[in-house]
This record gives sequence, structure tokens and C-alpha cells, in this order.
Amino acid sequence: MQNKFNIEEEIKNLPSKPGVYLMHDKNNNIIYVGKAVSLKRRVTSYFRKTNKTERIKKMVSLIDYFEYIVVDNEAEALILECNLIKKYRPKFNVLLKDDKTYPYIKIDVKSDFPNVIITRRILNDGSKYFGPYANSGAAKEMVDFIKSKYRIRQCRNFKSTTRPCLNYQIKKCFAPCVGYISKEDYRKQIDEIIDLLEGKTSKILKELENQIKEASAKLEFEKAAYLRDKMVAIERISEKQKVSNISENNIDVIGIAKNDLEVCVEIFFVRGSKMIGREYYFFQDLVDMSDSEILSGFIKQYYMDNPNIPNKIMMRYEPEDMNTIEEWLSNLANRKVEIKTPQKGEKLRFVEMAEKNAEVTLKNKFEDKNSLLLELKDVLKMDKIPRKIECYDISNISGTNTVAGMCVMQNGIIKKNLSRRFKIKTVYGQDDPRCMEEVIERRLKHSINGTSTGFGNLPDVIFVDGGITQIRAAREAVNKYNLDIKIFGMVKNDKHRTRALMDEDRKEIAISEELLNLITRFQDTVHDTAISYHKKLRDKEMTESALDKISGIGEVKRNLLLKRFKTVSNIKNASPEEIMTVKGINKDLAIKIKQELNI
Repeated sequence: MQNKFNIEEEIKNLPSKPGVYLMHDKNNNIIYVGKAVSLKRRVTSYFRKTNKTERIKKMVSLIDYFEYIVVDNEAEALILECNLIKKYRPKFNVLLKDDKTYPYIKIDVKSDFPNVIITRRILNDGSKYFGPYANSGAAKEMVDFIKSKYRIRQCRNFKSTTRPCLNYQIKKCFAPCVGYISKEDYRKQIDEIIDLLEGKTSKILKELENQIKEASAKLEFEKAAYLRDKMVAIERISEKQKVSNISENNIDVIGIAKNDLEVCVEIFFVRGSKMIGREYYFFQDLVDMSDSEILSGFIKQYYMDNPNIPNKIMMRYEPEDMNTIEEWLSNLANRKVEIKTPQKGEKLRFVEMAEKNAEVTLKNKFEDKNSLLLELKDVLKMDKIPRKIECYDISNISGTNTVAGMCVMQNGIIKKNLSRRFKIKTVYGQDDPRCMEEVIERRLKHSINGTSTGFGNLPDVIFVDGGITQIRAAREAVNKYNLDIKIFGMVKNDKHRTRALMDEDRKEIAISEELLNLITRFQDTVHDTAISYHKKLRDKEMTESALDKISGIGEVKRNLLLKRFKTVSNIKNASPEEIMTVKGINKDLAIKIKQELNI
């Protein structure tokens, strides 16, 4: 398909209808997904000789072919775009990382006697979620407060019983497990907790005041004292949460900040005139995108699977396709959702606060990384900051399946997506230094000859996992191209932990604990890259050799067996009858497979 694809001709055939387009590179990877009101107009714009940002120029240079899907309207295009970005995670789209999760408070309202717990997973399970909270400590403090002032169940898994637990005896639970409280009365507690988490404290306080008067009139002084203590505690926690005078409920406020390397997007969560938490995200390679384009991509990803969609989202700039995004969010939330760009007053000041915090967050991250890079520059005695460092490690067992791993650190950040793996081609037997020389020579050749864009620019520094022999092997490779690249070894102690850097004169370099921790993570990352690749090749070799030795098992049957049982071990443990379920294997062959594998 790719060889026959003529971009200029295909552009002419594009329809002027709404839809989604997918850009592919020569390896069939989807590198960008976008939506358009007019596919013809939007896709054509990428290939015009007009001013483009560096990011777009780079993306267009990698496009080998494109495909598109026509839909009925722009709203449908937006939904499809979101789903495809989530599925394929194209490198040129704004992408949220999956490894950043924040705590929420969850109430399983569908249960007869709901519990209140902390979770980091948001599911569409009918439960109510509150948050996110700034950290687990803030969420735990709120849950502890709820469970100390409301006598809801403490047990994780609820079941009926004949005797209440200790929590009932110490007046921390109404013991629904033995029927000491009805579903209706228990639900009243849960409703009050929900009001508390939604910031409706004035409503709660008014009801508590009435209940105290009623209990006092009935001479129920113990109950009145319990209600009074709860009222005082709620007043205190209400004051503790309040940080602004915003009068509206359920608002997310988004601020954005940029420097030369990264973008930071920060969100404040305001519920009931109180800020209950915040989140921030960092994005690289987006600095030449407009703020409105970044915000559009961010909002679509952030809220797609988030049940906590606010009534209003406030920010400085209107995101691209604002009206369509509002319609999409409203459909997701089953209520009206607005995006606002306040121009004055307290709302503008809150947006400014979010922006200032984004700037501080970005500055702190930059300064932390920059200070480490400055220290590294000094200890390595370099004339410039080592912006790009590459690290190498060799992995083998008794000289078999020898491989190497390469990892990259850019601007003080370990970039796992830039890791590379090598199968050794010219060295036979166990000779790690010669393997190191081969791998580094091959890697440098890619950048020097321009044969591959995957490796990017040459590194400022090379780290090798090992001592002086590995350093000298790396120097041999670098000298073949007359390059001025410094080389250092990462030396481990008796417990196999990084303890120092070593220079080419075999001198160990003293470094701070913080820098040592960063280098240790770097060394661990490259070690994991190399050893996981070695294990993969070894397992593949063992799997193939074990099945290939059995006469009557060709490539097709071998692949079918592995597809059905996943591993040779599973095949070995399977019965002949189970093996016979694989197409093409009769009873005699199944028995033969069992016999051969169990010798």
C-alpha cells in the first residue's frame, strides 16, 4: 500500500466532509491523529509550502501515507479522534502519561450500606468519586475525619453476621452487619457525607443545628453532644479547605506555562468555593504549539474517561474547537458543561493563580534538573552542559545470545522511549569489551552516515556499565570516527549497586548523593533493557529448539501450539487430548509431543 501511495494524488481525492485523518510513517506506525470539519482543507494544509512550526515540519517529513474516516458531523469526529488517540498514542499528539495517578475518595452508592475508601482507579461502576486530592495524605485525612464523625462501616468487605465487631463497641460504627441501623438511616449518613465532599457544608451545619435543638428538647443529651462535636469538626475542616471567594461550585481552573524545553499544564479543583486539590502535567516537544492547541488536546484526553467532569472549566485562552468540546463534555456529563475565559474579577485572578503555579512548578523542575546537569558538567570537567548522555550495557550467559542495551538521558531526564537494543553480530564467545566496541561503533555510524533518524544527534557523553576495560573499548569505537566524546564507567560495589563514576585515567569521581541516585537509575534502566532483550532471545531460542526437534512439527504447527498454550512448559503439562485441540495434530502426534518434551 505504501509503495503505491501518491500523497499529491490522494489529496485531490479527499472529500470536503468532516472526519478524522491518521498519518502513518514508513513503518506503518500512526504518528498523528487529527479531526477536521473539512478533511480536504485540513489535510491539504500540511503539505502546502507555507510557514510551519518545527514540530509540524518534522511530522510532515515522516509521513509516508495517510488514511481518513468520514463522519456525519464535527462532534462525531471529536469522539472518534479521542478514541483513536487513546488507542494508538501517536507521538505527535498531546499525550497524557498513564503513570501519573492521584487519589480520589470513592463511595459505592449502589451498595445497601456504602463504604468510603481511597482509590487511584476511576471506573464507570456507578460509584461516586470525589477529588482528585493533592496527595494521599490529604485524602486519608478526609476519610479519617469522615469515619471518626460518621458511624459508617469500617470493614472493606461487608457481610451480614450475628455479632457486631469492636468498632460498634467503641461507638465507631452503627453495626449495619447485624441490622442495628436501617438502610434508610444509613443512607442519610451517606447523603450527608456526599454533601460534605461536595462542599455543601452550610446545608449540613443548618441541619445539624436543628437536630441538636431537637435532641436537647427530648433530653437526649448524649446524642446532642455527639451532634455538637460533629458540627464543630465540620466547621473546622470547612475553614481549612477554603482558599478563595469563588461563589460557584464544581469548577476546574487550568493554567499553562512554557519554557524552551517543556510545557506545564496545571489544574486546580474547586468544589463548593474550596480548592480540594490540584494536578500538573509536563509535555515535551510541544513548545512551538499554540496555547489553544495544547489546551484542546489536553482537555480531550484528560476528561475522556474521567467521571468527575466539572460544571465549568476556566482558563486564559479558548481551546481550539471550543464549542464542539463543550457539546462533547456536556454529553459525557449528561448536563451542561461550559468553558470560560474570564477577563476580570475574582475568576480571572484564580486563572492567574493557576498560571503562576504552573510557572513555579515548571521552574522548580527545570532548576532541579539544571542544577544536576551543572554539577555533572563540573565533575566531568566539561566545557558545556552534557545535554545528551548515552549509556550502554552488555548481557549474555556464557557467551550465548549476547546483546546490548542503550539508554538516553536528555536534559537530566531518562528517556525510556529512546532506548535501543542490539544483537551482537561480530563477536563470538564471552568478550564484553569487544561487544561494547562493536555496539558503540554501530550506533555512532547511524548518526554520522545519516542512515537512521531514530538515534538522533551524537551524544555529549557516553557512560558504560563497567570499569576501565569497558571504557577503553568504548574509546576505541569513538576514535574510529575522530569524535570528541567523553567516556566514563559506572562502577558498582560488592552489592551490585552504583558507587561511583570512573574516568579514562581509572580515577573514581566523587559526586553528590542526588547525582549518584540519578546515575544509579540510569544504570538500572540500561541494565533492564539489555537483560530483558537477552531473556527474550534466550526464551525464543529454547522454545523454538524444543519444538523444532520433534519430527512432524513444522513452523505452522509450532506457531499454532504456541498460540494455544503460550509456552513450551504449558504444552509439556497439557494432556494429549488438549494438545489434539490444535489444528493438524492427531492422537499419535500429540503423544509423541508429550514424550519428546518430557524426556
